Amino acid sequence: MQQAIDIASRQDLEATARPHPAKPRGGGHLFMPARWHRPAVLKWLRRTHAWLGMWGGVLGLLFGTTGLLLNHRATMKIPGPAYANTQWQLSLDRKPDNIDALVLHLQHELGIAKPPHQKKVAPAGPTPWPGAVQPEHWVIAFATPRATVNAEYWVGNNSVSVKRMDPNLLARLNRLHMATGASVPWILLTDTLAGALIVLSLTGVLLWTKLHGSRLLALGLAGTSFGLLLLLGVSA
Repeated sequence: MQQAIDIASRQDLEATARPHPAKPRGGGHLFMPARWHRPAVLKWLRRTHAWLGMWGGVLGLLFGTTGLLLNHRATMKIPGPAYANTQWQLSLDRKPDNIDALVLHLQHELGIAKPPHQKKVAPAGPTPWPGAVQPEHWVIAFATPRATVNAEYWVGNNSVSVKRMDPNLLARLNRLHMATGASVPWILLTDTLAGALIVLSLTGVLLWTKLHGSRLLALGLAGTSFGLLLLLGVSA
């Protein structure tokens, strides 16, 4: 009997002396409901983040490189993107009845399948010289990633002034970045990249808060980034 009491007392002393496990500090799903604090959720986040990163990897490289070129094209004068300019007078067999007829003629003569992205008609009006009247003026512009074509026609003339700008490879990539004259499939493809970047940002924040840092550090980084965005955006 005494031996059993001694064993129970010894177990109580060991339980009292045993250190309690420390409470986790920092990390954790800071911005997620408690019911999502499971390994399956972390696995899903990792897979989503990884597959979206693989999907947007090539497009992200293209847009990142061309974004740097576009960002510094004026201040740093980065060489590379350039245009070959050509200008000529295109003769007309007959004077067009309206601007749409001229558009069809230019598409046929210049081999352009896409419709123009700009059509502008400036009405006839007075000039600085007394008694002179300026004829109606038509401006037509075509844009594709491979070239830009601008045409000007003064109603009554027998020719059209045409200017063509052909970009080199880097300039063409810049035009793809800005979707200049791009087709609908290209625009939809880049829309998927934009959506992937949004999801990557959200899943990246959730993964970071699960694996690293503290709430204070997370809020500090996010607040600093947002503050710089506002400051530089207002002062730009």
